[in-house]
Amino acid sequence: MSVVEHEVRTLLEQQYLGVLATHGPEGLHASLVAFASSPDLGSLVFATPLTTRKFANLERDPRMAFLVDNRSNQRGDCHSAMAATAYGRAGAASPESRQQWLELYLGKHPHLVDFVQAPSCVLVVVRVARFSLVRAFQQVSELVFSP
Repeated sequence: MSVVEHEVRTLLEQQYLGVLATHGPEGLHASLVAFASSPDLGSLVFATPLTTRKFANLERDPRMAFLVDNRSNQRGDCHSAMAATAYGRAGAASPESRQQWLELYLGKHPHLVDFVQAPSCVLVVVRVARFSLVRAFQQVSELVFSP
């Protein structure tokens, strides 16, 4: 496992929330969401009500960016914080795969069981094409997945 892969994996395992960026008719939209990552880092999953702007945007244009970071809102973050941005495409989990994604998501967020099992909620799966990892405010590395 490369250093970049190890650091991305650690970041995704330690953080519970990330920022989803989508694009829609009204322009760019950013949302804070609880997420989980697949063991191979090639997918992320999050839950959202069907009526949200983020889901409507993803239905129109599945391209998205998803930022996860470990900042602590301290001055030292400029030197010590890391941020990984996933770039890829997102869509609703298929009926055949929903249980697998649900188990992964609830493994990290068991407190959200009522939310995610509501009929108005959808599990969204992100197929990650690549991660961009930024360390020490300016050291950028890439982790690219084969298509």
